[in-house]
Amino acid sequence: MAIANEELRERILHATYDCIARWGVARTSVEDAASEAGVSRATMYRYFPGGREQLLHAVVEWEYGRFFQRLYDAVHDASTLEEVIERGLRYAHRAIAEHEVLQVVLKTEPELLGVTLSGESATTLELIAGFLTPYLEHHELRDGVVVAEAADYLARMVLSYMGAPGRWDLDDPVQVAELVRVELLAGIV
Repeated sequence: MAIANEELRERILHATYDCIARWGVARTSVEDAASEAGVSRATMYRYFPGGREQLLHAVVEWEYGRFFQRLYDAVHDASTLEEVIERGLRYAHRAIAEHEVLQVVLKTEPELLGVTLSGESATTLELIAGFLTPYLEHHELRDGVVVAEAADYLARMVLSYMGAPGRWDLDDPVQVAELVRVELLAGIV
């Protein structure tokens, strides 16, 4: 029974995601998501008793988890610190640029991103720093570099470049390698 409940919850989240991609956040209602998922309004409120706000929050968490799982899949077998950062930056930049819901929200309701991202930023930093820590522990670091501080710094920089690469073309592996070497790791290794 729990598996069926989880499958239905997943179907509702995916349907809501599809509605947001089509119409944006402001124009997506619980009724729209219920119709898209092929469930009743009562079923929606059984899974999300807090209504639209809880449903939208659940979709953000769900997609956030899916994004980081795909990012992990793209980099988990990297053998060096440089490789994991390079692959991660290239993947994340491309995924953000191609993310249909994110692009709709950026065009129609960009103010929503500040609220959502600020709520998830500490978790995201910890997640990325935690992932980078073993790579840093196995890399020769400059004297005085503390692994935890370096991991935190790199996580902040990676997040910054994922969304706003500045002068760097994150689709170009050569430029990404240079960015990692001359800006991200210059004071660490």
